[in-house]
Amino acid sequence: MTTAISYPNASDLTADDYIVIGLATCFYKEDGEVHQIEVIEPIPSAALEAILKGIPTSYKLAYGTNLGSIFAGDNLLLPPGFPESAQFGEEFLLRAFSAARTYKRRESAQTFIPVGTTKTNLNYSTERKRVLNAARVVTREDNIKQHSHTHKVL
Repeated sequence: MTTAISYPNASDLTADDYIVIGLATCFYKEDGEVHQIEVIEPIPSAALEAILKGIPTSYKLAYGTNLGSIFAGDNLLLPPGFPESAQFGEEFLLRAFSAARTYKRRESAQTFIPVGTTKTNLNYSTERKRVLNAARVVTREDNIKQHSHTHKVL
């Protein structure tokens, strides 16, 4: 018997639904310094397929599991093999439900990392840093200069 998930936006999901959870190396800026943190995030099926094809990724590992093993009520549970210092990403539950739906639509993706298995041979790289609190500041220099005849009727 499968247990339904008691969240209003997840009535279509059960505790047995498949999901992949990743451990990502991310960065945040504070007082002009960049700090490194490890973040636990759900990985949707399309992103997992790209990662497994060898693109550089900030994920150190990916763990196949089911929804019922990552949370109990409102409490998030640390997956096995993940460091105690790792933090759950923003809006983790919402993103986990969304990711689980991608595996329901594409069931063949569930075979890449079987439940209870961890994949560590990913193309891990922090060359392109994922800065979580980065803010884009648009300046006047960002404006593109247009040719003088651009808006004239010739």
